[in-house]
Amino acid sequence: MGQVKSPVSRAAGGTPVALDIRGVSKHFGGTKALSEVSMRVRKGKVHALLGGNGSGKSTLIKVLAGVFPADSGTFSIATREYDSGQYSSSDAQASGLRFVHQDLGLFDDMSIEENFALDAGYPTGIGSKIRWKQLYNRVRDLLIAYEIDADPKTKIRSLRPSDRTMVAIARALQDQDADDLILVLDEPTSTLANHESSLLLEKVRRRADLGQTVILVSHRLQEVLSVAHDFTVFRDGEVAGTLIDAAPSEDELIELMAGRTIGALKPSGGVSHQASEEILRIHDLYSGPLKGINLAVNRGEIVGIAGLVGSGRSSLIKSIFGVLRPRQGSILFRGQPFEPSGVHQAMTAGVGLVPEDRGREAGFADLSVRDNLALGQLRENWVRGFMPRSRESSIARALIERFKVRVSGPEALFSSMSGGNQQKVILARWLQRSPTLLLLDEPTQGVDVMSRADIYAAIRVSVENGSAVIVASSDMSELHALCDRVVVVRNGQITDELDSSRIDIDLLNRLVLKDAS
Repeated sequence: MGQVKSPVSRAAGGTPVALDIRGVSKHFGGTKALSEVSMRVRKGKVHALLGGNGSGKSTLIKVLAGVFPADSGTFSIATREYDSGQYSSSDAQASGLRFVHQDLGLFDDMSIEENFALDAGYPTGIGSKIRWKQLYNRVRDLLIAYEIDADPKTKIRSLRPSDRTMVAIARALQDQDADDLILVLDEPTSTLANHESSLLLEKVRRRADLGQTVILVSHRLQEVLSVAHDFTVFRDGEVAGTLIDAAPSEDELIELMAGRTIGALKPSGGVSHQASEEILRIHDLYSGPLKGINLAVNRGEIVGIAGLVGSGRSSLIKSIFGVLRPRQGSILFRGQPFEPSGVHQAMTAGVGLVPEDRGREAGFADLSVRDNLALGQLRENWVRGFMPRSRESSIARALIERFKVRVSGPEALFSSMSGGNQQKVILARWLQRSPTLLLLDEPTQGVDVMSRADIYAAIRVSVENGSAVIVASSDMSELHALCDRVVVVRNGQITDELDSSRIDIDLLNRLVLKDAS
């Protein structure tokens, strides 16, 4: 392992350094993932690790976790020093690094105490009999310490989203004094609604105030700014900047991440809805949790759907696309009754869908970028009984350039790309069809600010070319940036509607959370 004793280093002002990374580099073949990366994480602080998709931050996290070795560089963790080329996952565990990823690794149908025991082991007595009372008491004390208002016997699936993440955090830190551990949170809020993210991050900040060291990886810059003490920004595998005890603006962080200033994302101008052709009309729709939805969408218009998880916003998208069959009501598409029996019929009619879960519902991880793009135009590219690869590759290269996809080429595996570039490929697959109606469910979830700007630009071009767009999103800043009109869905019903002059992030949050328990 190459471990040696190392003196405790201190940052400016005498704060002890929990983790000191020096000169870490990593290449994958001829691709540089990390180049001479150095950063210091102060004990008892929240240190934000930021950067665009493909900037190298995920690679560094995997090196820290011992998933794969670095080419060069060293770590000092508390009083231990490691050669990063010989460092392993067991070293990560022994040194006190604990990781909570976006996929929490919890078992929904098991209780909180059972999830804790699966990680740390069940306490047993004579004859290996499980001491359930001892387990219950231990987990109860941890739930109190981590401000989780739940009984240890509560099933994971019944917890609110922020509490599920806190359970994963408490489970990761249960085996010893948390102050001696470094908690790495990798995109912990990417699937949470704004209010759930706020609840989680308030608890994380309080943990840091009590001495917990936290490395926070997130694309949500406003959230990061609300909780972090220190910031390290990656760009192209290198450290673009480090800010200690700082209060930067969002624009300053974006400039460090991108190497350029990102302009306002709000679409300019609007559309004359009265003069536009009506593309979609929904009347008295009952489907899934939806109860009597009425909505019209015009050509050249971006309509946002705001609502909590379970409110019905995603069900509305799926009902239009034919994934859910309505129990009652009607849908008119371009003035004609529209009852797609499935995805193929919806596609043939001119409707496209970018679903919420791109990994499971849209992307084919083991296929190339070319193949993923070709799936959108299979019939058009089929010539005399076979698929000309040269034509596929030519189209793929053009789409890669048009949508600014960062990838080595059309033959690269879809799974090899960052989340933002995967989302661009999925969007490109649909936009090459010039859909009359484009349905987007959480279109930039887990996507960095630069890719988000590219995705918004592509959506606006599609609208300018005559498409109508519906965007379901839990990100109020996204709805504010992108939409001409936003409707709020609560408990399966449209309760509010805001035109472009009234779309405001704070107002949207208040309307979405109204009457929420």
